[in-house]
Amino acid sequence: MPGVSRADGWPLSRWLALAAIVAATVPLWWPAVPPLTDFPGHLGSYRILAEAGHGPLARHYAVHWHLIGNLGIESVVLALRPLLGLEPAAKLAVIAIPAASIAAMLWLTYEVHGRVPATAPFAFPLAYALPFQFGFVNFCLSAALALAALALWIRLARTWPAWRRALLFAPLACLIWLCHSFGWAMTGLFVLGAETVLRRRAGAAWPKAVLLAGLMVLPMALPLVATATDLAQPAAGDTGDWFDLPLKLVWLLSVLRERWLVYDLLSAIALFTLTALAARSTRLRLDPLLAMPAAFGLLAFLALPRLFDGGAYVDMRILPATLALAILAIRVEQGWPRARWLAAAATGFFVMRLATTTIVFAQAANAQSRDLAVLDALPAGSAVLVLEAEPAKTDWPVSRDTHLAGIAIARRHVFTNEQWSLTGQQLVTPLHPAAAPYDRDPSQIVYPAGAGYQITDFDTAIAHFDRGTFDRVWTIGFPPGRAHAPDLSLIWQNGRSAVYRIAPRG
Repeated sequence: MPGVSRADGWPLSRWLALAAIVAATVPLWWPAVPPLTDFPGHLGSYRILAEAGHGPLARHYAVHWHLIGNLGIESVVLALRPLLGLEPAAKLAVIAIPAASIAAMLWLTYEVHGRVPATAPFAFPLAYALPFQFGFVNFCLSAALALAALALWIRLARTWPAWRRALLFAPLACLIWLCHSFGWAMTGLFVLGAETVLRRRAGAAWPKAVLLAGLMVLPMALPLVATATDLAQPAAGDTGDWFDLPLKLVWLLSVLRERWLVYDLLSAIALFTLTALAARSTRLRLDPLLAMPAAFGLLAFLALPRLFDGGAYVDMRILPATLALAILAIRVEQGWPRARWLAAAATGFFVMRLATTTIVFAQAANAQSRDLAVLDALPAGSAVLVLEAEPAKTDWPVSRDTHLAGIAIARRHVFTNEQWSLTGQQLVTPLHPAAAPYDRDPSQIVYPAGAGYQITDFDTAIAHFDRGTFDRVWTIGFPPGRAHAPDLSLIWQNGRSAVYRIAPRG
C-alpha cells in the first residue's frame, strides 16, 4: 500500500491507508441485513439457489443453472455459506464492496501519481454512491474490479510487452463479466482510455493511438464469444429512454443521494466543483492517464439509455466510477502550502459522509427490523402476495423496502411476488403461472395513485390475485385494513405493515 510525502499535503502511511479501507466498512457493521434497496431480494435469491431442488422452495421456484453476466456476489455467498451461513456470508460479501472500491482507488492513484494526492479522499464516498444505495451489489463489485483492473493495466504497461497484457486481460475480462456484464464493459472502456494516453505518450498520433488501443482491448471481448455460441445465456429485455438529458441531470445531482436532499446535493456539487477547478487551476491539474478514461465514461453516460436489455439505470451506473476517476486524476503541485488544508478538507468530507451514511443505515435497519416482526405471521413454505407502497419517484430519500419480502424467502422459505425473473439476468424462475402477473417483480410495487408510471394498482391486485396460489397477503406502507375483500381477514399489523389470511374456498 502506498505512502505519500508531506509535500503533497496528506501524509498517508500504509497503516492509514488500511484504516481508510476499514473505515469504509463501518456503515455496514450494525445492520444485520444491509438496508440497500435490492439487497433483501438478492438475499432471497441466494436462499433459493443454495437450496435448489430441495425443501419447500423447490415447490415455488425453479433454478436454471447457466452462465450469465450477473453472478458476482452469488458466487461468493454460495462458496462461503457452508462456513458462515447464508446471511453472514451475504453481509460479509457486501461489506467487502466499499472496502475493495477504496483499495482500488488508492492503488490507482499510486500507479498514476506515485503517491496518493491530497484530494483523493474526496472520491472515497463514491463507494456508497447511488448504485450501491440501490443495492446493485453485483454491479458495484464489478465496478470495484474495473478500477483495480485499470490500476493493474497501468502498472503492467511499464514492464510488460503489449501482447502479454492483452493475453492476461482476456481471462480477467471473463471474470469481471461473470461478476456483472456492465462492469466488464466499463473495464474495457476505461482501459481503452488509458491505453490511448499511453500510446500518445509513446509518440503515436491520435488516430493511430486510438486504433492501437482498440486492438489491445479487443481480446477483452472474449465473453461475447460465449454469448454468441450459447455457452452463456444472453440478456433479453427492453431497451429505451435514450438521451433523456433532464433525467441525466438528475443522475448527476443524485450521485451521493441517500436521505437528505440539500446535504446530498451540496456534497455532489462539491465534487463536480472540485473537478472543474482542477481543470483550470495552476496548482492542480488532471493527469490524462485517468482523465481520459473519465472522459470516455462521461461520453458513455451521455450516450447510454436508462434501460438496456432489461437492465435498469444503465447510464446512471457508470457515473460514480467516472467521477471517481476524474477526482483521482487530480495532481496537487508539490510544495504548495495550501495542500495541507485541501488534504484536511478531503479527509473531513470522507469522514462526514461516512458518519451520515452510518446514521442512515442504522435508522433504515431499525425500521426494517420492526417490519420484519411480520415473519411470525407467515407460515413457513407458504405463498405470500406482497404489495409495497413505493414513494413517488420525485421523493429524495432512497426507498429501502422495495424488496423487503426477500428476507421472508430467506428466513421462512415462502413464495413471494418480488423476485426478479429476466432471461439472461437471473437464474430463478417462479413456478406459479396461475399467479401471473403477480408472480414476480415488479408486481409488488404500488406507486401513489395517479402516477403515470404506476405498475400495480392496489385495489385491482386485491380483487384479482389468484387465491389458489396465495394464502397470505402482506401489505407494506398501507394502513391496516386497507385491503378490502370478503375472503381477507387481518391477522397481524404494526401500524405500517399488515398481514391478511385468505379464507379457504368452500
